Amino acid sequence: MPTSTTVRPTTPPTVWLARGRHVGAAAEDVLRRNLRDLKARGVIHDHMEPPQPEDSPEKVFEARWAVGEVTVRARLALAPPSEGGREWVLAAEAEAAWDLEWPSPATMFWPEEAEGAETEWDRLSGSELRLRDINPLPADDKDLRRVLRDAAPDTWAVHVVVHEAMTPDERGRRPLAPLLPPGLRHRVVEHRAAPHQLRAVNWALREFGVELPRGGAVVLPGVPAPEGYDGGGFSVRTVFLDGSRPAELIAAVTRFAHAARPLPKGADEVVTALREDWHLLTLEEELERQRALVAMYAEALEAMTRSRDLYREAAERANEALAAYRESAGVPAPALPAQNRNEDTRPASPLQQLTRTLERLKLGKSRHPEPGTARPATDTEEPAAPEPAAPEPTAPEPEPLQAETTEAPGSKPL
Repeated sequence: MPTSTTVRPTTPPTVWLARGRHVGAAAEDVLRRNLRDLKARGVIHDHMEPPQPEDSPEKVFEARWAVGEVTVRARLALAPPSEGGREWVLAAEAEAAWDLEWPSPATMFWPEEAEGAETEWDRLSGSELRLRDINPLPADDKDLRRVLRDAAPDTWAVHVVVHEAMTPDERGRRPLAPLLPPGLRHRVVEHRAAPHQLRAVNWALREFGVELPRGGAVVLPGVPAPEGYDGGGFSVRTVFLDGSRPAELIAAVTRFAHAARPLPKGADEVVTALREDWHLLTLEEELERQRALVAMYAEALEAMTRSRDLYREAAERANEALAAYRESAGVPAPALPAQNRNEDTRPASPLQQLTRTLERLKLGKSRHPEPGTARPATDTEEPAAPEPAAPEPTAPEPEPLQAETTEAPGSKPL
C-alpha cells in the first residue's frame, strides 16, 4: 500500500470537513436563500457573509447553530465561477467531539430536499461523481482504472466500491447515502461495479493493497491510510442488493469515519481560516477576544520593558568593566572636549530653549548699536586699531613765511 512521506497532522475530533462542486450558475443565491430560510425557521442561530480582501477570489459564508448544548460554527468558501461550476469547501467545528448523528453541516448551507437547479451542489470536487447517488463505473477498462486510481487516494471523501453479483432490480439500485448517519451522507461516494467488472476493479485496486470481494464491498483507504487500516477489516463479503439495509457495510463505513485520519491535503488552511478568521461573534465572544488582545499587548509590553532593563544593566556592567580594566592597566580615561565638558548633555526643556533664544537675540542686539550711538567700552573688548593715515601729496617748495593775521568777519585789511 502506498504511503505518504510527509507526516500530516491528524484531523481534530471536533472538526467536520467536506468539499464539492456546484454545477449551476446561481450558487450564491442558493446559499443566501437557504440560510435565510433556516434562520427564519430557527434551525440556525445566525449567518453572515464576512468582508473579504479585494484581491480574494472566493466568497465566504459563515453560520452558527447548536445541537443540544453544543455550539457548532461552520465556514463555507465558494470559489470563483469556472466552466465546470463553482468549487466549495466546508469546515465545521463543534465545542465537543463530532457525533455522526448530528445534522450534516452541508444541509445548513445547501438545500437538501429542493428540486431542479438547487440540488446541483452535490458533485464531487474535480469530477462528475455524485455524493448522494450511485456512480456506475465506466464500461471502458481504461476509464474504470482512471476513476478508481483517482478515488483511492482521496481523503476528503469516503469512497466505497460495491460489486453487483448479478444485475439488481429497481430496489437494489437505491443509493447507500440515505441509510448512513446524517454526518456521513454528504461525505461518501458510492461506486457500483457491474458483475463482469470485478477483475478490472481488483486490477486497478491492487496497487493500494485492497481487494473487492465478489458480491461484496470495500472501503478505499485513501493516501495516507488511517492508522491501523486493514483492507480485510473494511471489506464486506456479501451485500444483498434487494432493498434491505446493508448493516455490515454501514458499520464498516462508520468505523472507517471514526478512525483517526490525517488531514486531507489543503485542509489545514481551511481549519485555520475557520478558527482565526471567524467574524460571526456573539457579544461574549467579542468581549473575550478583546480581553485576549489586551492580555497579549500587555505581555508584549512587559517583554519589551524587560528587554530594555536588561540592555541597560548590561551596558552599565560593560562600562564598569571597562573602567576597571583601564584602572588596572593604568590607562587614563579619554578626556572629553571642553565644549562637551561645559555643556549640559541633558535635553533642554522648551522653556530653557526659549530663554536661550531670547538671550541670543538680546546679545545680538547689543552687539549692533544704532547709528549715532556711542558704543560703550567693555573690559573684554580690545581697543580699536587706529586707521592708517592717508599718504600726503607731494608739495612744491615752501614760500617765505608771512605773518598770518586773523580777520574778524566783516573787517578790512589795514
